[in-house]
Amino acid sequence: MKRTMEDHRVKVTKMLIRKAFIGLLLQKPIQSISVKELCSLAGINRGTFYTHYEDIYGLLGEIEDDMQEAFQKTLEPLLLPKGREENLVEICTGIFQCLKDNSDMCIIMLGDYSDKQFVARLLNMGKEKCMEAYSRYFQNATARQIEFFYSFASTGCIGLLRQWLNEGMESSAREIAQTAEGIMLHGIRFLEK
Repeated sequence: MKRTMEDHRVKVTKMLIRKAFIGLLLQKPIQSISVKELCSLAGINRGTFYTHYEDIYGLLGEIEDDMQEAFQKTLEPLLLPKGREENLVEICTGIFQCLKDNSDMCIIMLGDYSDKQFVARLLNMGKEKCMEAYSRYFQNATARQIEFFYSFASTGCIGLLRQWLNEGMESSAREIAQTAEGIMLHGIRFLEK
């Protein structure tokens, strides 16, 4: 019982730290954020912060690692063996749900003070999985065609994500996934539906 209470306290403390950190990242670059300022905003002391993190960059690294791991798990259905493919909407729903679950991080990734390298890592991870899956599904397509498609689709999905964030993510992840699929599969004809 005591262990459970300690685990809960650690989760709550880390959540407070993360919330304060993300709030600060929306206002200024990471280089301008001090541990003192972060602790004051989170309502904790510096010793508590240093119990969990080496520094501000360690905190950012943990948040990015958590999101990257969640994103990686979400992309796994793309690699199902041929004949067991999941519906594109289901895969996209999983991806958009992951983004919704990490909406605070998405706001930062798309903001003025984003870590461009982290965003590039996520896009490359998606590209790697999509290239492999699309090569199986579309055997007549060249690698170059698939790369162009991924570039176009991923940039469009980032635009959808921005719009969804601006609207407060009121639509479900499934609805956004269906919109993405409709646009990817039908282009401008999507507007005729």
